[in-house]
Order: sequence, then C-alpha cells, then structure tokens
Amino acid sequence: MTDITTAGAGTAGDVLPLPLAAGLWTLDPLHSTASFSIRHLGVSKVRGRFNAFDASLDVGETVDDLAVTAVIEVASIDTGNADRDAHVRTPEYLDAEGHPEIRFTSSRVTGSDGDWVLEGEATIHGVTRPFAFDVEFGGVGDFMGRQHAGFSAAGDLRRSDFGLEFSPPANLGLGAVVRFELDLQFAEPLPD
Repeated sequence: MTDITTAGAGTAGDVLPLPLAAGLWTLDPLHSTASFSIRHLGVSKVRGRFNAFDASLDVGETVDDLAVTAVIEVASIDTGNADRDAHVRTPEYLDAEGHPEIRFTSSRVTGSDGDWVLEGEATIHGVTRPFAFDVEFGGVGDFMGRQHAGFSAAGDLRRSDFGLEFSPPANLGLGAVVRFELDLQFAEPLPD
C-alpha cells in the first residue's frame, strides 16, 4: 500500500492519511447508500434513496491522480411511497425514461487535515454543472480478506441549476435545494 501525497491539493510534500493501494477500487453495493432529502412545504423533509447505483475510485500516486465516478439510476428512486415514486419518475418531474441516469465525474480534490472537498461535474436531467461534495474518510478495514475503504460525502444542489423547476402544481411546496448524501465503501483492486 502507498500513502497518497497531497501535492497540488494543499501543502506540497504533506501526506494524506489514506493508505490506499494504487489502482481501481470498486464499489461494495451491499455496504453503500445513495440518499437525498428535500424540504416539503418548508416544514419537513422528504427523504429517499436510490437503490441502483455504481461508483469507482481510481487511486493514483497523488491526490491529483485520484478520480471518482458515480452513476445513479433515476428509476430506482425509493421514498417509501410507491405512488410518489411513480409520479417522480414521470416527465413532470425527473423523467426517468428521458434522463435515466444521474452522473458525477470528479476533477480534483482540495483541502487538508480531514476537511476534504471532491469537485467535479454532475449531470442531472440532461444538464451538466459543476458540483462538489464535502468528504469524510472513514478509514480502511479488512473484509473477507480484502481491504475496504469507506467515505461519506454530502453536497447540496439547487434544483433550478439543473432545469428541475416544474410547472405548478408540481413545483408547489418543494424546497429549492436537494441534499445528496453518499456512504460509499470501496474494495481494493484485485491482484493481477
């Protein structure tokens, strides 16, 4: 395993405490979640999750070489209410048929001392915009003979930035901001 140096992300020569082997780390879907929340009527939050998603973590020699990609299947939305989920999948809201995926591709990592930001671009509803997640590294542990690394990430997006302003009555009562929260566990690369 190699430490990832923070050249370009903070003070040159510092070492980021992520003892991750270089290579492509794959998502452990059984120990990962992709969830969201949005205010309703300004008085409470509706929470949900996406049940089908994938992500990868490509670890290089430095933080500048680290890359994260993630894809969420919009049709897998689950708010705990089947009627609401079916309605949100329609063209009136997220249009799961016309825009079946939410994508994120990282461009860089900034920060230091455990206060990290993963910057990149998100594509939602056919619109691509800059987006950033605040990231917490959970550590590394052995699971069934293979190293796993855990991360928590959270970010807020304005619906209007991604063309998610709906015609009344669909827009009534929905908050302007959606909070995305990801808890991701990645498995180390398999030996060649």
